[in-house]
Amino acid sequence: MRKFDTKVQHLKYKVLREVAREAWNGTLTEHLLDIPKTIVPGNEPTMRCCVYKERAILGERVKIAMGGDKENPNVIEVIEIACDECPMGGYEVTDACRGCLAHRCEDVCRRGAITFDSQQKAHIDKTKCVECGQCAKVCPYSAIMDFKRPCVKSCKVGAISMTESKAASIDNDKCISCGACVYQCPFGAITDKSFILDAIEMLKNKEKVYAVIAPSISSQFRYAKLGQVITGIKTLGFHSVVEAALGADMVAYAESGELAEKGFLTSSCCPAFVSYVKGQFPELADNISHNLSPAATIAKYIKETDPDSKIVFIGPCTAKKMEFQKPEVRPYIDCVITFEELQALFDSRDLEIMEMEEDVLDNASYFGRIFARCGGLADAVAEGLKERGITDFDLKAVSCDGIEECRMALLKKSKNVLDANFIEGMACVGGCIGGAGCLTHGEKNKAEVDKYGKEAYEKTITDALSQLGKID
Repeated sequence: MRKFDTKVQHLKYKVLREVAREAWNGTLTEHLLDIPKTIVPGNEPTMRCCVYKERAILGERVKIAMGGDKENPNVIEVIEIACDECPMGGYEVTDACRGCLAHRCEDVCRRGAITFDSQQKAHIDKTKCVECGQCAKVCPYSAIMDFKRPCVKSCKVGAISMTESKAASIDNDKCISCGACVYQCPFGAITDKSFILDAIEMLKNKEKVYAVIAPSISSQFRYAKLGQVITGIKTLGFHSVVEAALGADMVAYAESGELAEKGFLTSSCCPAFVSYVKGQFPELADNISHNLSPAATIAKYIKETDPDSKIVFIGPCTAKKMEFQKPEVRPYIDCVITFEELQALFDSRDLEIMEMEEDVLDNASYFGRIFARCGGLADAVAEGLKERGITDFDLKAVSCDGIEECRMALLKKSKNVLDANFIEGMACVGGCIGGAGCLTHGEKNKAEVDKYGKEAYEKTITDALSQLGKID
């Protein structure tokens, strides 16, 4: 039974599982230092040069699983001791260089960074190179390659650089906490803080804890049925399980009205995208929808309906771990965990969810559920306009699949050359189904999201909202 893509994910999961197991038993403080030895027993190394380094790194992972560095406001952290194997990167001349006569690489380089040895093989002077990549583009043999570190390559906002000790360093002013670097780091040296202990504490205290589940759950836990996953969540001690997609219905309905009134909006559903707009395109910040995200919207409704409730959001998103700490969201969401962490919770209690009876999860409409994929929000806003009876507004939506597409759309809008009045921004490629906290990260079939949406009992947004008393 395959639960994760990589050994890095599996290692992260094992740490979370052991931390959670000790927390359930009330023995975490007592057995804290034993967890690395539990995961790496004996004297033979399995991942690094020696077991002592492996255990030292695991000790740092345990700290991250317990909430990480309290002085660092970012939920994405670097384990420096684990970040020591990657080359610095940059453009290098490979053995494919044939020492040709054309010397196009030399001619195109404006910095004079390229020279030739006695064999007429090209070399790049790193003190002069500015990493423009022009030499690589003109080489007829593709002999010049860009060997960027995986974390640097994955970070589309330029937030990662290297320290003097060659460890990765994150610029918190640029980072949008999307978590792309977390999955792409082959050594697991970059990871997201966990709030799993906060969730366990609420459950152990027998508080009325609601699990708000992201619609992207339809692409997760493929070894079991969704109804069994819901039963497993309730078996952990959650009072109730509610679809965040119901909050998406609420957002789509409200956002369609706001869009018709203001004439132009960017979406507010993806917290990483919202952070990117505010950080890189502040002139467009006033155009961000004033609606809370779907998770925060449904959490707010639950809190207003049941003041004694506690809310744990469960989804694929590391940026949600930043969002719930913001002043406008903190009153409504008490904790955020990922699908990876939910799996660790299941196994820390030795729950075999594939053997459980199926429960029902059916709060939202088709349109709320398809928020999980890129383009789903734009479709839902179009439906919201229709159901509101707004016929005199011509929706021109652009759905951005990944932060690079977001950048292009925002750049065009900032220069008034984008023919669109609604920008749907998804920081993760594919949308939420491609989030960093997913169990698996292979290409997801968006049709599966639509299939899950069509299984919804409520077929329209107004049908879903009428059960809340939001619409007569």
